[in-house]
This record gives sequence, structure tokens and C-alpha cells, in this order.
Amino acid sequence: MATAYHLVTQIEARLLARNQVIDKFFLREAPRLALACRDLSERFLQGGRLLAFGRGPYATDAQQVSVEFVHPVIVGKRALPALDLSALFRPWLEAILQPPDSVMGFGPAEGDREVWATLEAAQGRDVMTFALPGCAGSYAVQPPTDDAFIHQEILEILYPTLWETVHVFFEHRELGYDIGESAFLYPFLGQEKQETGDLLAEVTASIRVKVQDDAKLRAQIAQEEAEPISTTALAIRKRLLRGGKLILFGNGGSATDANDWTIDCVLPPSGYRPIPAVSLALEPANITAVANDVGSEVIFLRQLIAQARPEDVAIGIFTSGGSCNIIAALAKARRRDLLTVALLGYDGGEVLRQGLADHSTVVPCDYIPRIQEVQASIYHIMRETLEVLDRGHA
Repeated sequence: MATAYHLVTQIEARLLARNQVIDKFFLREAPRLALACRDLSERFLQGGRLLAFGRGPYATDAQQVSVEFVHPVIVGKRALPALDLSALFRPWLEAILQPPDSVMGFGPAEGDREVWATLEAAQGRDVMTFALPGCAGSYAVQPPTDDAFIHQEILEILYPTLWETVHVFFEHRELGYDIGESAFLYPFLGQEKQETGDLLAEVTASIRVKVQDDAKLRAQIAQEEAEPISTTALAIRKRLLRGGKLILFGNGGSATDANDWTIDCVLPPSGYRPIPAVSLALEPANITAVANDVGSEVIFLRQLIAQARPEDVAIGIFTSGGSCNIIAALAKARRRDLLTVALLGYDGGEVLRQGLADHSTVVPCDYIPRIQEVQASIYHIMRETLEVLDRGHA
């Protein structure tokens, strides 16, 4: 009992510690970030694209940038040209880069020399560059921590902020003052026409408010979900000790989270031990074949039938709790005696109502970027906890 209690308090402390680091970072960076968003919006309006890349777990950040800009979470927002070039980023970038594109390179807290070299080469071609992290570029970030997971969580707050704020600058420029469906993100706008300088100040303040909203959600999870997270990690470890693996899946931004969690298992931070895991969202040929020949509702179910063993763990990540393809996969996993785990948003949706997950964690929020930002903290904490358990430090 003492060991279990200690594990729960560790989880709670690690969640709250994130808030301190993240809040301090965005308090400092919000003015620079608002300027970068304004400049990025100008690039898009001139016909530019956002080209993103990274290696290892940071390739999943490039994936999420692409899906957030191409497939907006707010209905009615324009699709913006963004591409993930991680598979072959230097030659690909050299082949297609042109003004007025923007280039975004992701890497670990200590940096990635190949990413830096690629960004440096791009700077000579009249493009905007984002070094995340780095020392040189149109917008370059100095990481406030060497913790790999917290560093990535900061990035996972930064680029949704870019997407949200770019749209505000679009609409301010094009409509003068009416910001339409962005009003709920920036309630102080849309009342009267503002000068750009005033808009920058207001957007800077709003960026800080959104980070505070994240912090409140993370603190709520620390208080209400630390014990369920601990219980989930213990249950997963039992399956791993039986020779099982993690099978992860999700749609859109949640697909990139499934990919990230998987890579965190098989290519973990220095000092961690690998864990067997696969992401069904990393299989575009299977996904498109099944979707084309049968239907999108079984893109994960068909793969699960082929990949799953009774000792495995099926992990569905989604925000609504109602995605039919994830529900189908979780239901099949239960029938095949897999351990089922779900990361959810809103009120947990059909997964909770149908009892499809042996273990679930719900981020009680109805705005997708905030849900996914906090979910990233949750699955990183689970990965840390599995390492603690493996080493017998709980």
C-alpha cells in the first residue's frame, strides 16, 4: 500500500512540476510568439507553405503541425498548406523550397545538428525559419528544461498556438475587426477595429491565458487522475511482463500522439529501457487499403485482428470518446482478452458509457487542442511510471 501511495504522489508531483516550467516559458515567450504568428500569417497570405520536419519522436510533432494546419479543428477555418517532410527532410526541402515558405525544424532539448544545418541552408532562400529548439532562425527557442518529455510538451502547446493565432491575424487583416468563429478563442477581439500593435498586445495576453487554462487542466488531472494513471501503469506492466506489447491507435492529432507514445517506447530518452509497442496509425498503406476497400470504421479493427495477442494492451487515444473506428477496435480487443486503455476528452463519450476500457483517463474539456496538450502530459507520465516500475524505484 505504501508503494502504491508513493507512486501516486510521484505522478501528482510530476504533473504539477510541469506547470511551473511551462508557465514560466510562455510568460517569457508570448510576445515573441505573437510576432512570429503575425509574420507566419503574412507568409501564408503570400502563398507560402509551412514545411515541418524532425527525427524520432520529433517527427510526430511535424505530423501534428501538418494535420492541424491542413485539417482545422474549428469548422469553417481555411485549410492551410503544410507538409511533414521528416522522412527525407534535407533533399526534399532542397527540391521544393521556395519563397515565401516557412520551415519548422523540431529536435530534442540539446538540439539536432542535422536539423540545424537544414534550417541554416533554408535561411539563405528568403524563407521564415522556426528552430524548435535552436539559437538561430526567424523564431528560435531556447529550451527551459533538459527533460525530454517536458520539452516536447512545450512544443505541443507552441504549435497549436501558432495555428490559432495565425487565423486571428488573417481575419483581422481581411475583415478589419470581425474575427468570426475565432471569437471564443479571443473574446476581446471583434468589438472594434484595432491597430496591429494593439492586436499584438492582446494576442500576447491571450496566449498566456491559454497556457494558464492548460495548467488548470493539468492540476485537475493531478488531483483527480493520479491514482487511475498509477493503476493503469501497473496493469500495463503486468501485461508487458507476460510478453505483451502496446498497440496504439488514434485519428488525426491523436494519431500523432499514438505515434509519439510508440516511439517513446521503442526509442526512449537516454537511460530508459525500450518497451515493445506498435502504432496502427503509422501504417498508411494498411489504413488507406482498408478504408478504400471496406470502410474507415474498420481501419484499426482489421489491423488489430492481425497484430493482437491476448497478452497485449490496446490503447485508444481520442478526444470525443465517440470515434467509431476506435470504438470498434477497443470492443474487439476486449473480446480477445487484451487489456484495454483509453485516453479521452469531453465526458469520455461512448467509451465510458459502453464500458469499453478497463482503464481510462478523461481530460474534462471540450476544446481539442487543450485536450491533446494535456493528454501528452498524461502519456508521458505513464511512460515515466513504467520506467520507474521497471527499475523498482516505486
